[in-house]
This record gives sequence, C-alpha cells and structure tokens, in this order.
Amino acid sequence: MNCPCDENRCKCCIKVNAACVQFGKELVLDDVTFSVKPGVLTGVVGPNGGGKTTLFNALVGLQSIAHGEILINNRAPTYRNGSLSYVPQREQVNWRFPLSVLDVAKLGLISRGFSWRNFWFNNDPSVEQALRRVGMWKDKEQLVSTLSGGQRQRTFIARALVQKAEILILDEAFSGVDFASQEGVLDVLRELRDEGKTIMVATHDLNTLSDRFDEVLCINGHICAHGEPQKVFTEDVLTELYGTHANMFTGPEAHGHHHVT
Repeated sequence: MNCPCDENRCKCCIKVNAACVQFGKELVLDDVTFSVKPGVLTGVVGPNGGGKTTLFNALVGLQSIAHGEILINNRAPTYRNGSLSYVPQREQVNWRFPLSVLDVAKLGLISRGFSWRNFWFNNDPSVEQALRRVGMWKDKEQLVSTLSGGQRQRTFIARALVQKAEILILDEAFSGVDFASQEGVLDVLRELRDEGKTIMVATHDLNTLSDRFDEVLCINGHICAHGEPQKVFTEDVLTELYGTHANMFTGPEAHGHHHVT
C-alpha cells in the first residue's frame, strides 16, 4: 500500500522500501516494503519470532538495515527524533529504576530539547495536561514499577504527548493487560489517531483487529499482507503467518520458521 500523501508535503509518514535486516548470516527481515499515512491506527501481527520487534527497532533507528530504505517524516530514522515516541516490550524496560509516573511523563520534555539540569524542577503545564488526558494525574507520585500493565501503557502515552510526538510505536502494548484496561488504552490511541497522529501497535490478538485498527500489517520475516483487517485476513495470509489453520496458535517453531524477533 503506497502512501497517498505528496512526497514533498508529507509531514508524518512511515515509508519502508525493500528493507532487509540480517543478524550474522540469518536474514531476519527480507524485502520489507510498506507505508503508513498520517492519522492511521495500524495493528502489526505475526508469529513470535516473525520480526515485529526487529521492524520496530529499525523504524526508530535502534537497528540498522542491510539493504533498502526507511524514511520517517521523509528522513532517515533516528531514536532522538522528537517526532517519534517508542514504547518497547515490557521486558525491555528496567522497572526497578525508581521513576514515578510524573518522572516518566517529564521525560518527554527531554526529547523537546529541555535541559537535564532543570528536569526535576520543571513544571511545564504540558506534563499535567498529558497525565490528566490519560487518566494518570491522580497516580502521578506512584512508582512505575508498582503500576498495572494498563497504567504503565497510559503513562508512556502521556510521555509521548509531552514529547509532542506525531508517531507512536508500541511493541506488544497489550501483553499482560486485562481487557478493560486494553480498551482504556485504545480509547486514548483512537483520540490521538483522530487528531492526525500515526500509531503502530504490535499485538497477538487476532480476534478484535477489525474493531480496533484501521489497518493491519501482517509480517513473518516479510510482509504477508497490509490493508484493512476485513480484507487482508484471507486463509492464505493466515497460513503464511501461522502455518496450517488448525495449528495457527501453536507457535512458529512447529512450522519450521526460524526468524528472530
């Protein structure tokens, strides 16, 4: 799916063209091509080890590509690009570091060029506004390590709001989050989407995709399909992602896939 916006005017697009990622001799992502236009909420699905995290790391500039091109807002990706906010998987975050909800939200100021010297004493109104918007202001003094999964996700979304990010990328955003909390996070994401922000969320839940996302990107080492959920989930695509239909949730190893996440 090609990005419909003009090449010279696109302010917030994700564009990937023939991107390959290789770990040693192993090709992890092969000829990945897709684009996402502004104001779209995209679900990214695929088996464990299918390359979702590798793709996200490449999009934010944490993983180099061996071939091809990735453009974020028509520029090469960089993790320090304030227009993009990345929420990695739960296990990739050091929860023992004693940060409060307020501290995490304030980190968004650093991406906007605020000095670390004044970090602890900065009372920028955007921090309170962001935490109130995601329903976390009353919990601002709580340590992030004590929060539920849904509360953590909303706290990280608040950081993105303070950062004024136009693109949000969330890896396994609903892992370990109960259904009611998932819906709360999604409500915030939908509001941001309606304001024109571009959002990509990796998820394992195939049953609610058509209700939750505008588009879905199916990946298993390569792009299997990309488009509206109702249209892309053919039996052929599901088989390409998860093997035979009867065994689609048994894991990638059962079907001979050896890609690395």
